[in-house]
Amino acid sequence: MTPPHRRRSAAATAIGLLAGAVLDRVVPDPRRGHPVAVFGAAAGRLERRVYGPSRARGAAFAFLAVVPAVALGALAEHRASPGRRAVVTAAATWSVVGGAMLGREAGLIADALEEGDIEEARRRLPHLCGRDPRGLDEKGIARAVVESVAENTSDAAVGPLVWGALLGTPGLLGYRAVNTLDAMVGHRSARYEDFGWAAARIDDVANWAPARTTAVLACALAPAVAGDPAQARRILARDGARHPSPNAGHCEAAFAGALGLRLGGVNVYGKRVEHRPELGEGPLPEVHDIRRAVRLARAVTAAAAVLAATAAAVPAVVDTVAGRGRPVRRR
Repeated sequence: MTPPHRRRSAAATAIGLLAGAVLDRVVPDPRRGHPVAVFGAAAGRLERRVYGPSRARGAAFAFLAVVPAVALGALAEHRASPGRRAVVTAAATWSVVGGAMLGREAGLIADALEEGDIEEARRRLPHLCGRDPRGLDEKGIARAVVESVAENTSDAAVGPLVWGALLGTPGLLGYRAVNTLDAMVGHRSARYEDFGWAAARIDDVANWAPARTTAVLACALAPAVAGDPAQARRILARDGARHPSPNAGHCEAAFAGALGLRLGGVNVYGKRVEHRPELGEGPLPEVHDIRRAVRLARAVTAAAAVLAATAAAVPAVVDTVAGRGRPVRRR
């Protein structure tokens, strides 16, 4: 039987995850002083101190950046009452889940394209992905946004919820720290080829389960965008492993199948050109498909929040059910 304090803690974590996911939808991120931005600035200063073109220095950087975030989460939960634990979990969830921001940014680009302002759409695209927007036409921007929404539904929303369900606040903060470091130094370039190796590999491991959870949910929720779950599952099984990323391809393939679109192709990142395999079947994305992708992402995020809260509450639920079935002792 689970000790009473662990049952209460499990219930508090579940409540906090749900509350934080709701807060992400209704409370806009601050323009300045967002916790993730504060962490990113601190990690940037740390990078300048320890940088060297070697994997060993990169691993030390990742360790020194991630461990304090996990420790902060553990300290916040240490001996916390159930009420305080729920509040701490809700605040941490709000600070690290970025599903609403992802949808807003994609929507602003859709607004610009619908108004015929392609320059504004190009200006906003770097808020979502690292692709060079200068040579992209309307369809190229639409494809970039849909692919970014698919991948970042896992990174921005499902990932932290999965780790929050597993490890509570330390999992929430630790995951966001890992994902932020990957965005900072995990990409391929002359500077980060070796230094960013550890951050990129840790992020791959941390996102293995969230990416596949995102893909499964996207397939199941395909009807939310007039899609066919069976078709989405077929595309996921066929194309999910074709992407060079061990995780992003599963998300993109599932979204492609659910939306009935074809993703992939040539991507330009500054001076680097990548030829990505095509995922899915059907036409390339158009402007209206951006809003469909956002609707699917919101449905996936909501379902992930419910699943994460349910998983976090399992110890409390199991003990409650077991207690009801336990015979009462007579004295």
